[in-house]
Amino acid sequence: MNYTHFSCCKIAMLSGIALSVLMLGACNEKPDNPGPTPTSNKAGLISDQDKLDMIYSLVDLEGDKGRIYEMTYTVDYKLEEALDANIVGTTSLVQFTMQHLMDRIPGKNTSLSFNASCSVFACTDPATNNFLMGRNFDFNHKDKNGERVMIPAIVVHTAPVGGKKSVSFVDGQFINYKSGFYTDGESDLSMLMALPYLLLDGINEDGFAISVLKLDGKPTRQQEEGKKNIFTTVAMRMLLDRASTVNEAVEMLKQYNMWMDDDPASYHYFMADATGDYAIVEYVKNDPLDSDEYPTKMEVLKGKDAWRFVTNFYASPSMSDSPDGSLHSKHGKDRYNILSANLAASNYKLDSSQAMELLRKVAQGPESELSTGFTQWSEVFNLSKRTVKMSILREYDKSFEFGIE
Repeated sequence: MNYTHFSCCKIAMLSGIALSVLMLGACNEKPDNPGPTPTSNKAGLISDQDKLDMIYSLVDLEGDKGRIYEMTYTVDYKLEEALDANIVGTTSLVQFTMQHLMDRIPGKNTSLSFNASCSVFACTDPATNNFLMGRNFDFNHKDKNGERVMIPAIVVHTAPVGGKKSVSFVDGQFINYKSGFYTDGESDLSMLMALPYLLLDGINEDGFAISVLKLDGKPTRQQEEGKKNIFTTVAMRMLLDRASTVNEAVEMLKQYNMWMDDDPASYHYFMADATGDYAIVEYVKNDPLDSDEYPTKMEVLKGKDAWRFVTNFYASPSMSDSPDGSLHSKHGKDRYNILSANLAASNYKLDSSQAMELLRKVAQGPESELSTGFTQWSEVFNLSKRTVKMSILREYDKSFEFGIE
């Protein structure tokens, strides 16, 4: 399994995890063929040699900065078991990881959280007719003293037996890994086993891409009889492994009860594919003004220019009167208006450089104090070519590219 290496929105999820384990760039900055990054850090919950080999294959793409790593996930992450495991939140996702992907169980309980603010859009390259998806992942990690915590971005390649190859992107701080964690001499590396289920966005070999963005209000709690429950990121993993198009992804989601965290937040998906199709998938309320009601109805918004882009309020007309809907919410409204104006002015046609420039315009800088107000990475997915161009920390003069072969 070889992947091409190029220099080039929960989920914020799984932060605050406590494991009882042994105390438990510029394009030309990346080497042409970077090798595994040496580390003395342990993986105290892992004994299987194939898993250890995978964990110790992690590559620091900038050599020694600890800001962006890449891994090819080569062992079975047991998706079918995950779909049968009644994963209904971050706690049960960690339990699944411990029981099915690790070799030892820690002695202490674990805790999880899930959060993210983002901007995303779909457009067409006017010169090549390639279909693109632009995406900012924004989250402002702070420590107990209010100081910003710098994260590692982790690029994860997967190639499941019988499934589709993909590349996805993880915020390492959601499993308590700070920038430079891999070689800090302290961090236990066992939780890297959960990477396939920590994705915030990704693309597969057929050019289907998906991202997740935060909504305010009650979390989704579907309870239709006869359907299995599925958690936000487990659904994303399923879709990258099995869906070729937006339509296929929508039909797969309909087969499950979406169940999200206990946090006062929900999430919606933006997805696009190599045919040029795109959609926003939301879970909405019967009564948008009932603050005690949980969203239970799946809505799919597609086919209109107004649904080519989305930020952090409900796009569905049925939720417009909600405090978290388009008429009243301020969460991401300024970014939404910038996306709307720029995409309309270009007739929804941007090349890759112009798409990245639009992401720069809606990026959130260090002056923001919002929990969801700091751009960790910006990506332009080329759905036609199955590639991703990525810049981290608003360093738009530097980029990394990733592809699937």
